[in-house]
Amino acid sequence: MSRFRFDLFVFLLASVHFAPALSDLVITKLDRRIDLTSQIVRMTLTLRVENTGPDPVSEVSLTFPEHQANNLALLVAVSTEGRGKNRGSATNLPITVKQPENSPQSLIWYVASLPKALGKGESLNMDALAVFTHSLKPFPEKITQAEPQLFLFQDSSHFTSPYKVKIQSVIVKLPSENVESYSKLENTKYSGSEIKYGPYENVPALSYSPVVIHFPSNKPFAVAKELVREIEISHWGNVQVTEHYNLIHGGAQSTGEFSRLDFQARPNVRGASAFRNLIAMLPPRAHSIYYRDAIGNISTSNIYGDSSKTLLEIEPRYPMFGGWKTSFTIGYGLPLRDYLFQSGGTRFLNFTFGSPMNDVLVENLTLKVVLPEGSKDISVSIPFPVKQSQETTYSHLDIAGRPTIVVEKVNVIPEHNQYFQVHYKFSNISLLTEPLMLIFGFFSLFVACIIYMHADFTISKSSSSYLAKQQWDEVLATIQQLQDIINRCLSIHDKLEASLRELSRTGDVQVCKAVRKSADSWLKDLSKDLKPLLALLQSSPQATHILPKVEELVLKERDLQEKIMLKHTTVVDSYEKKSGGRDIENRVAAIQQKISSLKQELDDLLEFVEDI
Repeated sequence: MSRFRFDLFVFLLASVHFAPALSDLVITKLDRRIDLTSQIVRMTLTLRVENTGPDPVSEVSLTFPEHQANNLALLVAVSTEGRGKNRGSATNLPITVKQPENSPQSLIWYVASLPKALGKGESLNMDALAVFTHSLKPFPEKITQAEPQLFLFQDSSHFTSPYKVKIQSVIVKLPSENVESYSKLENTKYSGSEIKYGPYENVPALSYSPVVIHFPSNKPFAVAKELVREIEISHWGNVQVTEHYNLIHGGAQSTGEFSRLDFQARPNVRGASAFRNLIAMLPPRAHSIYYRDAIGNISTSNIYGDSSKTLLEIEPRYPMFGGWKTSFTIGYGLPLRDYLFQSGGTRFLNFTFGSPMNDVLVENLTLKVVLPEGSKDISVSIPFPVKQSQETTYSHLDIAGRPTIVVEKVNVIPEHNQYFQVHYKFSNISLLTEPLMLIFGFFSLFVACIIYMHADFTISKSSSSYLAKQQWDEVLATIQQLQDIINRCLSIHDKLEASLRELSRTGDVQVCKAVRKSADSWLKDLSKDLKPLLALLQSSPQATHILPKVEELVLKERDLQEKIMLKHTTVVDSYEKKSGGRDIENRVAAIQQKISSLKQELDDLLEFVEDI
């Protein structure tokens, strides 16, 4: 109430300062009706204005307190002349904001320009519609699941007109017949779901009489914090509409734990403040309709249609209580011929602007109209102020991209769901671009396949790269043969080691000598096979970087071969001399240590050669 008293004080000062300057106009009768049946507050004014001064008047001012003007989403006015049956046709009045000099910031002035000046003694009838958002404040601000929502509405029983009003009254329409409390002023009447204040006679200019109404309302308070609406035009016969919603329940905040059991058992009591579904009124020939969120398609939706409309009933995954949020996407296709028309050489799209859900308040709307690639000379016609820009969208088979009109507006209400037009020029030849691209693409693919199947892509045998590759292949083959010979030598070494183990078990010296004799013959043959391979590598320029390792591998194998032969001879001689086991081990210990070291070095060199 303190804020209202401050506003009243400001209005009284404004009345004293501005009333003399505007005293030529008098409102002989003003009827005001305020609809509180939804979260969007609608105020309709019907007034008769008379010019009592000597000078003609071409403007009529409507004033609203700043706290109301900040939430004003729409203000329209029409005028008619005459009374009763003689009342003429309605004329829309352009409205602009004109703040008079020294006017307090707490009072916002809207000026309606008349189609013709109002002369002395003349009068006209004027109707105005003002739509406000966020004017209902939840009180209390937090409730439990079982409590109903209560809201506060604050206004004045006197319209804050800058002109003297001879007779005025206001009727406030509530969602139901229930009301917690309301301001009881002079000439107040409460009947059914309506509260009437007035009539009041000879009300001074800028008079203000605060009114507070506290009432229950469990209507859906669905607020789209952001809505991105994309309309994509295809000249192949379709208009695709996609709408992305970030939705919140804008009523009293839900507090405490949520009980699914209580909600399902008594939803009208244990979830009265929640809403469970929304209705989207789509065009009658909508098709390919879908509804999904970040998780995937939502099956809890229904479609009802007839020749005049298609109703899409969508249900979020969970009931929406105060402060709860959800995000989802709906999409549908429409026949192009119903919305795209042609006049001369210009085409134009005729489509609705706002959300198809009448129960949803959209705080921030972004509308994107994606035109076909090649569109030019683009213009937009929208019946109310918006922020407009242009960008480029790329899709399948696009080259230069598709021109995209981007329109942004805040506080979008159902009254904004009017038709707007996008005009552009487009050549039918551009329709052939994508089919020709597909034909050319498939043709190029087939030609490439034919060339690949019939062409010889081998490198010329006379080229340096081919010769170098051939030489390198010979080097690799030689290294592979050399590696096989080394491995065979190592196998013979293992047989010699095995013969010594057999000698220690049987004591048969002659068998052991026979094994050595055959092994010696095999090793000599393998040594002869190594020489030409090693010579080939030494003569090849391609093997320069690996030749040292290969030569080291051959030398290490020969060294290992000598040590194993020495060990074999020493052990056999010891057995022939009848030496003891301990004596034999001492005689070959140093040799065995060298053999183990050489085997490890050979393994490392072989691993290196294998990785080439």
